[in-house]
Amino acid sequence: MKRRGFLGVAGATGLVRGAGVSGGSESRLVQSPPALMALRDDGAEIIWAVADSALGRVEWRGADGSGGEARADRYGMVAQGDEVLRVRLSGLKPGNEYRFRALTSAADGKATHTSEWKTFRTLDASSPTTTFVVWNDTHENDATLEALDDRTPKADFMVWNGDTCNDWHREERLAPVLLAPGGRDVTDGRPLMPVWGNHDVRGRWAYRVPEFLATPENRPYYAFRSGPVAAVCLHTGEDKPDGHPSFGGRVAFEPFRREQADWLREVVGRPAFRNAPYRLVFCHIPLRWKNERDLAPGDYDSGNYDHFSRFSREVWHEILVEWGAQLVVSGHTHRVASLPATEAFPYAQITGGGPRREQATWIEGRADAEKLELKVCGLEGGVLQRVELRPLA
Repeated sequence: MKRRGFLGVAGATGLVRGAGVSGGSESRLVQSPPALMALRDDGAEIIWAVADSALGRVEWRGADGSGGEARADRYGMVAQGDEVLRVRLSGLKPGNEYRFRALTSAADGKATHTSEWKTFRTLDASSPTTTFVVWNDTHENDATLEALDDRTPKADFMVWNGDTCNDWHREERLAPVLLAPGGRDVTDGRPLMPVWGNHDVRGRWAYRVPEFLATPENRPYYAFRSGPVAAVCLHTGEDKPDGHPSFGGRVAFEPFRREQADWLREVVGRPAFRNAPYRLVFCHIPLRWKNERDLAPGDYDSGNYDHFSRFSREVWHEILVEWGAQLVVSGHTHRVASLPATEAFPYAQITGGGPRREQATWIEGRADAEKLELKVCGLEGGVLQRVELRPLA
């Protein structure tokens, strides 16, 4: 049933738009383009969906003439699966351009598939510049995803800042939503850095999301450096307490936030983060919001939810202030908003829009030695918010 549902999404050829076939026998074996995620200074991770039991590997070539083949061999077994394949590229050089393609073969030997080549550049902390883009709260809205893919520029990396879905009640939706959103190859020219939202952890099948997403540190909170920008990606969890009856005992975000705090205190002390000119935080639920005094916490039985993550802020705030975090980039509210830094909150807060076309936004960031400029762009046109940061170091 899972595979039949996915084939219905993929279409008659079994391939979403942009997946491509550059060799081998055409079949319904491969169900998504090879999604490029978890960019690092020495590599990345490639994940793609398949319709039946298959084996996978990745060929890569460097602009400097280097090349090779990457596998995910584990305990003597090559990368294989009947829903998803994933291969980690390692040993590459910082700031270099590479291309790769995924090769897939059916376990019974009756079909093969070779993807088109895709190009990317590894992260480089020494680069004087970097660019990035941000999506949030797409909620499986295919029309919005198609428009975002058409209009969002290419960049060094893209943060998908939570709420990719409308809750995971259907297992067969995991692969198409996460690996081919809107039927598009959205990571072509935009290596993906995923961030979890509150809807991404809801539903019976939410526990399987990590099988279809990759991060540089193989967990849903992580940090990386791209040129002058140090980025910390955090998991704000749910917008209600763990004990809320709607969660059915499935979540434990209160200890998970404390776990992230312990990690955060260590990671921001590393030289690459302690000395970064620009210091950003990406998390789905904002850490600040407008008129916080008017938002009474605890009234969840009336259908209320947290517009900002008070729970997260209580354990992360002091660490972020000590680090010198300049800006928190979030979603969740489905409303574009910008809150400047204050004495009480030395970090600014900005949020993107929602899933409907008239709400939807993408965010563009560009940093160099002079400034980091961040623009919230409306899908219907215009720059809705603009933030400029000056370097700290």
